[in-house]
Amino acid sequence: QVQLVESGGGVVQAGGSLTLSCTVSESFDTIRAMNWYRQAPGRRREWVANIAQAGNTNVENSLKGRFTVSRDNDKNVMYLRMDKLKPEDTANYLCNAVRRGDDGVFNDYWGLGTQVTVSS
Repeated sequence: QVQLVESGGGVVQAGGSLTLSCTVSESFDTIRAMNWYRQAPGRRREWVANIAQAGNTNVENSLKGRFTVSRDNDKNVMYLRMDKLKPEDTANYLCNAVRRGDDGVFNDYWGLGTQVTVSS
């Protein structure tokens, strides 16, 4: 089973930067796509960005220009670089992986998340 562990969260002043990491238990060759989501108290879970198996990336429209998703294929790590952070970026950031099982079914796997708090 795929295991995902997020890290890199913390407290940062508005306007600052932070880079999150998601370490994956197996090669990206077996993962169809990976996503970053975030969820703040009292708000619905929001999709942030993703990177497909082939390496192409997408970022939510409102976050383009500030957030960048990438990966290290040798280390099996996905990154989320966040620049010019705003208080409204405060949330628990979660890593998601989509993987095709041996039975042909695509399954979702989730990490526990890492907390990002942006102070004004």
